[in-house]
Order: sequence, then structure tokens, then C-alpha cells
Amino acid sequence: MGEPLYRMIAENLRGKIESGEFPVERGGPLPTEKDLQKMFGASRNTVRDAIKFLAQLGLIETRPGQGTFVVEKPTPYVTTLTASQQGQEHNYATEVEGQGRLATAGEPKVEIKYATRQVAKDLGLDEGAEVVSRHQERFMDGIPWSLQTTYYPMSFVDQGAGRLIQPTDIEEGAIHYLAREYHVEQVGYRDTISVRPPEMDEAWFFKLPPDGRISVFEIHRVGFDEKGDPMRLTVTVYPADRNQFRVEGGKVPTD
Repeated sequence: MGEPLYRMIAENLRGKIESGEFPVERGGPLPTEKDLQKMFGASRNTVRDAIKFLAQLGLIETRPGQGTFVVEKPTPYVTTLTASQQGQEHNYATEVEGQGRLATAGEPKVEIKYATRQVAKDLGLDEGAEVVSRHQERFMDGIPWSLQTTYYPMSFVDQGAGRLIQPTDIEEGAIHYLAREYHVEQVGYRDTISVRPPEMDEAWFFKLPPDGRISVFEIHRVGFDEKGDPMRLTVTVYPADRNQFRVEGGKVPTD
């Protein structure tokens, strides 16, 4: 049995959208249902099924009373991975604003969890040990841009770093806070970068197509103290359609 007509129409339209053949302007409207019926010699229901399929892929959106529009692709943000101790994590808002864009973040979601095998390994703990999890949704120009979760050993809280379990921003940054209150200074870190399909909740948050064709970057950053012991783990998830990474070394010109 051949492919259903609505899928053939949807794939044709998908090709035109991804090639930029239409719409003429970014985020512009698709041809009307009547125009699409004439274009493909198809029934109204078949065209509607094709449109519904494209909407499920996140390529188009229907606005009541206005029509159907191509979803505008976000302008990629380039993160420079540096050897700085603060790195892009601390300077995120400053770097974004330097490019004329607006960085915002949701309220931190703070939980006390039992460490999974991977978290325990990265933090040098026993599997199942208690850890503090601080999770934030991050946006750029109002668009979901990344998800970040940082894990800390519960021993930090037990010994006085109580702000780690408060569901508010640590304005000076957790690195500075821990150095001042707990006298533990991060002197180095190791990043591990992987690429994978998005999980269901990630696809929903980033508004990614459910077919998994847009991957996500996942960066595991383990911070180390003066003794070489791991002191925190930050896991950041970035959708590949709106993020790029650049590594610089030595003397390079400013963009």
C-alpha cells in the first residue's frame, strides 16, 4: 500500500518550508486551504490532515481567525566554551545582552533527591545519597532556550550552605556563595558534551517536533575544589535548532 495522500502533501509542503520556498517572509502564512486543494488536487479533509501532521511536527501553527503560519526558526545563539572558571554559566545573561538579546529564567525548582548512579559517580558519592537539585528553565527573547539542573552534595547544607535549598536565585552565583559561606572554592571543571534525542518533557518545553529529528546537546559540567574533589554537577540541555558552540584558544580577534 502506498503512502497516504495527506502524508505525501505534508512531505511536499515540509520540503518547501525547509528550503525556504515559502512562505516568502519568515514566519509568514501558508497558502489557504482552498489554494492547497487546487495545488494538490486534494479534498478539504486531506489538506486538513496534512496541515495537522505538519503542526504535530512543530513546523506550522494555526492561529484562530488568521490562518496557518510557518513557525519562525529561532536565531541561533553561539556559546563560547572557555577556560574561565565562571564560564558561560555565570556570564550567560551578560553575554546574551551583549548580543542585543534578552535572557530570562524561571524560578528555581529546588528538591532534595537520591543520587542516581550517574549523579553519584560524578559527585563521588554513594548511589542513593541525598543531593540538592536546583533546576531552572531558561529563555532568550521569550523563547525556551535551555534547561539547567545543578546537583550539590547534601553535606554542604548540613554544614551551613542553607541558601542552596531555598527556591530563589543566588544573585552572586553559587560558586561565590559556596566560597564565602562554606570556604570551598571551585578551581576547575570538566565538561562532557553529548548529543541525543529529546525526552518527551524536553520536546514539549522546547516545542520540538515529536519525531525526534531535532536533537539536543547535553553538557555535564563537574566542578572541582582545591583538593580535586567534585563539588557540584551541572547538567544543561540545549536544543540543537537554536544553539551553537564555539571553542577558542590563544589569541583570537573579537567578533
